[in-house]
Amino acid sequence: MRDLDLTTLRLYVSVCETGNIARAGERANIVGSAISKRLAQLEDTVGTRLLLRKRHGVAPTAAGQTLLEHARTMLDSAARIERDMQGFAAGVRGQVRVLASVSALAESLADDVAAFLQLPGHANIQVDLEERVSPEIVRGVRDGTASLGVCWDAAGLDILQARPYRSDHLCIVVPRGHPLAARERVRFEDTLDDEHVSLPVNSAVQVMLQRVAGTLGRSLRHRIVVTNFEAALRVVRAGLAISVVPREVAASFADLAQLRLLHLDEPWAQRRFIVCFRDAQALPPAAQLLLDHLSSKAHP
Repeated sequence: MRDLDLTTLRLYVSVCETGNIARAGERANIVGSAISKRLAQLEDTVGTRLLLRKRHGVAPTAAGQTLLEHARTMLDSAARIERDMQGFAAGVRGQVRVLASVSALAESLADDVAAFLQLPGHANIQVDLEERVSPEIVRGVRDGTASLGVCWDAAGLDILQARPYRSDHLCIVVPRGHPLAARERVRFEDTLDDEHVSLPVNSAVQVMLQRVAGTLGRSLRHRIVVTNFEAALRVVRAGLAISVVPREVAASFADLAQLRLLHLDEPWAQRRFIVCFRDAQALPPAAQLLLDHLSSKAHP
């Protein structure tokens, strides 16, 4: 198959999103006949029909939908290349992309990266942070989307290497009027009669909590699913449910007066984080410097 043209792919994505060649042409300031010609050439290149002509527009075929997904990935990669090269052109001598779990970002990672960037000699290094769940972090680093990933050490690392980073402590957060609020310590089993505020089901901590509940012959009752700990704490404060949250995050919550933090008396409640990467020897110099800085924060 001949090389795919990014301009044509960009127009193809626009046609699929608008469902109309003329509207895509207005977006790109190109006449519709020129787009139609490019699309015909694209179908010839890939050897299959990509679009179904309908009465009021077009829609992708099954093959067209697959190409649409690949095209978006390719265009995103091209945009990243352009941005990275612009960074170098502007004098940035190193750029490091880091994928990190919500826990790591909510606790210490942002501060550690800020401290790294303030060190002498790091003024020309740029660090991009992006929040992901642990499986996506591992996949992104493995596939080369990012140089480094920061996640819980319980995540399956596949072929990746890792170094220790920081640790935290999970606790149970309940409203002050809750029946458990009078206690200092609880077992996880003690919380399973209550409804929980949960993180997304594919997050590492949620997978672990479901597994632990299963070993107890119970299931975790979800009242609400949120994407960050601050939202979880607000739901708990409202008295709608309880939650498992890192003590390091909960302790900094602005409205702690309405909450009780209970020690979670379980061996897995202390979590250790890691920095994962494909090959330390193959990391760019800026990524190697950041890796060394983050791993220096590990507790002995």
